[in-house]
Amino acid sequence: MTAKPSPGRDELRKALAEGRRLFLSVALFSVFVNLLMLTGPIFMLQVYDRVLASRSEATLLALVAIMSFLFLMMGVLDHARARVLARAGARFQARLDRRVFDAILRRAVSPAERARPATGLRDLEAVQKLLSGPAPFAIFDMPWTPVFLLAIFSFHWMLGALALTGGALLVTLTWLNQRLSRELQQRAAMAGAEAEALTEAARRDGETVLGLGMRRAILDRWAQVRGLALESTIAASDRTGWFSTASKTLRFFLQSLMLGLGAYLAIRGDVSPGMMIAASILMGRALAPIEQAIGQWPLLQRAVQGWRSLSELLDRSPPEPPRTRLPDPRSILEAQHLTVLAPGESQATIRMISFRLEPGQAMGVIGPSASGKSTLAKAIAGVWKPASGTVRLDGAALDQYSDEDLARHVGYLPQEVALFDGTVAENIARMSDRPDDAKVVEAAKRAGAHEMILNLPQGYDTQVSAGGARLSGGQRQRIALARALYGDPAVLILDEPNSNLDAEGSEALNRAIVEAKARGKAVIVMAHRPAAIQHCDLILMMENGVRRAFGPRDEVLRQHVLNHAQVVPGAAAARPPAAAAPGSAPASAPASAPASAPASAAASARGAAPGSAPASAPASATLPSAAPASRPVSAPGSAAGRAPRPAPYPASDPASDPAPDPGPGGPAAKAGPGAKGERP
Repeated sequence: MTAKPSPGRDELRKALAEGRRLFLSVALFSVFVNLLMLTGPIFMLQVYDRVLASRSEATLLALVAIMSFLFLMMGVLDHARARVLARAGARFQARLDRRVFDAILRRAVSPAERARPATGLRDLEAVQKLLSGPAPFAIFDMPWTPVFLLAIFSFHWMLGALALTGGALLVTLTWLNQRLSRELQQRAAMAGAEAEALTEAARRDGETVLGLGMRRAILDRWAQVRGLALESTIAASDRTGWFSTASKTLRFFLQSLMLGLGAYLAIRGDVSPGMMIAASILMGRALAPIEQAIGQWPLLQRAVQGWRSLSELLDRSPPEPPRTRLPDPRSILEAQHLTVLAPGESQATIRMISFRLEPGQAMGVIGPSASGKSTLAKAIAGVWKPASGTVRLDGAALDQYSDEDLARHVGYLPQEVALFDGTVAENIARMSDRPDDAKVVEAAKRAGAHEMILNLPQGYDTQVSAGGARLSGGQRQRIALARALYGDPAVLILDEPNSNLDAEGSEALNRAIVEAKARGKAVIVMAHRPAAIQHCDLILMMENGVRRAFGPRDEVLRQHVLNHAQVVPGAAAARPPAAAAPGSAPASAPASAPASAPASAAASARGAAPGSAPASAPASATLPSAAPASRPVSAPGSAAGRAPRPAPYPASDPASDPAPDPGPGGPAAKAGPGAKGERP
C-alpha cells in the first residue's frame, strides 16, 4: 500500500535536505569523536598492563601526554559538531519561517481555524530544537555501539554477552517508553495549547472581561484548563522520568556488574586487570546513545508531532504559484453567479450573486443581519475564495492577480477594524517597511482623517497598539478608511464603514465616496445605516444569502421600501401606487425621482432647513430587510385582503445621518398621510 502523496511533507524534506552538507559534516566529526572515545580504554590497558608492570615513569608521562592531546582533540571536534548541528537546525527554521507564518495567516481566514490555537510556529520550533539539540548525537553515535561491543567481545565472550544483554534491556526500555508515554505526551501538548489559547483570548479581550464583571468566571475557567494541562504534563513527565531513571540505574548497575565479572575472569587469569577496566568503560560508551535516546524521548515525540502538524498545515496552504503581472486594471468589477462557502463550512453563505459596476459607480449592499453582506465583501476583496462563479476585475478573475497586486488594486475596509502595533502612518501604509509619506497623507486627506490625525499627540507618528489603545472606535475606523484608500486602488470595498462614526465622520465618509466616484473608482458599500448609501447609484438587496433585488438606487427603494424618501434623503418623494380594489380607479403614477448621486450629495450636505421636521428615528436606526413579497402588509385603516406592499425602513438618524433640506412642501414638512412615507 503506497503512502498518500503529501506536498507538505515533501516541502519539509526538501528544507531538511538543504542542510545535507552540514549533517554530513556532523557525521564526519562523529566518526573521529567516537574513535577518540577509545582513548580512555586504551590508556587504561596500557597503564594497568604495561606501566604498572614495568614501573616506567617515562612511559607513563608519554602516555599521559598522548592521552591529553587526544582528549583535547575530541573536545574540539565534539564542540564543532554541536555548533554545526545548531546551525543546521537554525537553517531549517529560517528556510520555513516565512512559509509557515504565511500558511498560518492564510488559514486564519477560517473561523474554525481562528478558534483553535495557531501552533505552526511552535511545531517548527519543536523540530528545530530536535535538530539542534543532543538528540541527533544519539543517532550519529548509535552505529558505533556494535564496534564497542565487538571490542568487548575481543576481551572475553562473557564480557561481550553481558554488554549485549544490557543493550537489549535498554532497547526494551526505550520501546516501552515510546508505547506508554506517547498518548500522555499528546494529551499534555493539547491541554497546554488550549490553556494558552484561553490565556491569549482573555488578554486580548481584557476590557470586555473587566467591563462585564467576567474576571472571576474567566479566572475559574482558566484555572480549570490550566490545572488539566498541568496534570497532563506531570503525568507525562512522571512516565518519561521513570524510564529515564530506570535506564540510568540499569547502566550504573551493568557497569559495576561488568567490573565484578571482569574481576572474576582476572582472578581466573582469563583477562588482564586492564581489560577489566577497559571493558567497563567501553560498555558505558556503547550503551550511552541508547540511554541518551530515552532521555530525549519527550523532545523526539514533540518533534514528530510537530512534523506531522506542519505537513498538514502546508498541505492545506500550498505556496502561491507565480503569476504574470497584469497591467493596472480599470475600475470595472463584475460578479458572475458567485457562490461562497465560509472556510470550514459546508453550506453556502451566499449563492448565485451577479452584478456589474462601471468606473465611477457606487453600489450599496443592504439586507438584514446574516444576509451575506460581509461574506460578499470578503469574496470581492479576495479574502475568501468562491466555491463557484467568479469575480472579475477589468475582465480578469481575481485569482489571476497575486495577493500583493490584488491588494494594490482593491481597498478593503472590514467590518471589524484591526490596527497593528506601530505608528498611525505605518498602519495607513499597510505596515510597509518603506511607506510613502506623500501617499499616506494623501490617503488620510481623502478619508477626511488628516485633521483628526494631526490632533493626536505625535500626529502621524503616534504609536498605536493592536487593540487600538488611545484611539476611539470612530478614530480607528477613519484610519482604516485611509488605509483602504492608500495607493489609490481601483475598487473600494467598505463594510459597515460608518458603524462607529459620528456626524462629522459620516460627512467625511460621504465626501470620500463622492471623490472616489469622481476619480472613476468603483465603490461598494455594505450598509446597515441609511447614511452610507446616500451616494450609491445602485442597490443590491440581499436576503438569506441570495439577491432579492438589484438596480438603480431609487428604483429599488421605491419598489421595496415604503419610506424610501426618508431612508435616503434627497430621493424622490413619490410613493409606490396602492393596489386598487376591483373596479376602482388606479392610483396616480408617482412623480419621477431624480437619481443622480451628486444631487443627493448636495442635498445631504445642506442639512435640514430651520423649522422643518426631520424624520425621527432612534440613534441605532438601521436598514432591516424588507418584508417578503408574499406577505401582505396593511396600512392603518386599509381593508383586509389589500395587495402586498413594501415594508418601511427606519428613517435616517438626524444625529448621525445628515438630512437635506426638503424645501417647502417637502415630505418632512408635510402633515397628514404620506408625510412620512406612509400609504394614503
